[in-house]
Amino acid sequence: MGSITASTKPHVVCVAYPLQGHINPMIKLAKLLHHKGFHVTFVNTEYNHKRLLRSRGPNTLDGLADFHFETIIDGLPPVDADVSQDVPSLCDSTSKHSLVPLCNLLSKLNDTSSSNVPPVTCMVADGCMSFSLDAAEKFGIPIALFWTPSSCGVLSYMHYRHLVERGLIPLKDVSDLTNGYLETPIDWIPGMKNIRLKDFPNFIRTTDKNDIMVNFLIHETERAPRASAVILNTFDPFEQDVLDAMSSMLPCIYTIGPLVLLADQIKDDKLKSIRSNLWREEQGCLEWLNSKEPNSVVYVNYGSITIMTPEQLIEFSWGLANSEKPFLWVIRPDLVGGNSAVVPHEFVTKTKHRSMLASWCSQEQILKHPSIGGFLTHSGWNSTLESVCSGVPMISWPFFAEQQTNCRYCCTGWGIGMEIDNNVKRDEVENLVRELMDSEKGKEMKKKAMGWKTKAEDAVKPGGSSYQNLDKLIAEVLLAGSA
Repeated sequence: MGSITASTKPHVVCVAYPLQGHINPMIKLAKLLHHKGFHVTFVNTEYNHKRLLRSRGPNTLDGLADFHFETIIDGLPPVDADVSQDVPSLCDSTSKHSLVPLCNLLSKLNDTSSSNVPPVTCMVADGCMSFSLDAAEKFGIPIALFWTPSSCGVLSYMHYRHLVERGLIPLKDVSDLTNGYLETPIDWIPGMKNIRLKDFPNFIRTTDKNDIMVNFLIHETERAPRASAVILNTFDPFEQDVLDAMSSMLPCIYTIGPLVLLADQIKDDKLKSIRSNLWREEQGCLEWLNSKEPNSVVYVNYGSITIMTPEQLIEFSWGLANSEKPFLWVIRPDLVGGNSAVVPHEFVTKTKHRSMLASWCSQEQILKHPSIGGFLTHSGWNSTLESVCSGVPMISWPFFAEQQTNCRYCCTGWGIGMEIDNNVKRDEVENLVRELMDSEKGKEMKKKAMGWKTKAEDAVKPGGSSYQNLDKLIAEVLLAGSA
């Protein structure tokens, strides 16, 4: 793609859904667009803007002259806590209250007499912020919806309405959660094999026909075809069957993943310094890993939303302790519901020579480290892709949203994961950790993970499918508004 001159500089407004797992890939895409010559306005909610300033320092969002941050309200009552907000409340509130602030922001940016930025020529909005479609239509600019989950997760959401119509959801009774009903095979969705009801994103596990999340996701997925394009953070060979099925349901789909690898190609240090972690990163993790043997350490991190019970935390603790493997465990301050996360004192004493506990870290760097041999994860999509890009096999304890779907694909489709029962027990944790790190099955999973790593790297090389799709997205969609 040729360089863009300053006078014709296109201006993209990126509207992120206000959760860590959605902000991270959106910021990577925004950096790539900036790298390709766009002026970027990155839109956070006021709540997350304040969290970023607290976690990364008062100047962290100064940005660059042509990559700057703006805010809109999420419509929720203000709080100062350093935690992920309640997802159903966020979905309900942003869909009702954020459109007008977004339109006001676009008007402000377009007032070139006072804004000192080029007029807005296109938008990229999270798939769960579909109110942005109304703003783009009002201002007459192209908009791409960026669905940040896995493609198998998005395809699952696209079939929520069919599950309702077939009477499969909502559940008839709470007992359906435990009586085997969730094992019902779902064999009528093109592109999805060996899927059971329990492998659908977990919002279906409700008895309420007015459930906020089920209705919100039906609403958002049904609006997706109005976009000029849909962007997915995946690479073609990884989810080919799913992508083939989706291509008949959505307008132009652009697969541009793994974004973590594409963004690594940016060499601009100033751009690299723009980071999006909402928690303070703890130092010292990499130094500790440097002292360990290759492929010997289990990395444990349940992402930014998972909440577990004190009992589950204790079972995981003793499972890791009894496995006798070295481990690096990231324990967020809000990991345990209603309590700060406290592991047993005896566990700390028993494992202190082979463990490191941290409150948050730079996961991409950790997973790339040669001493990491396995990843105990919640199977969020960013974590799954980062693991694949590092050739690290996984033990999965899915908690939320489409993590169940990702886990199923890791275990049965891609051959790079093993699942822990939701009702976690220390013996199972111990056995699975040993199996992952020591057994023939573990070695086979490692081999498959390394194979997918190579395919992911091929996709983002010049000439690779994702590399080409990013250029096509820019030329065919995002620049169409500045022609």
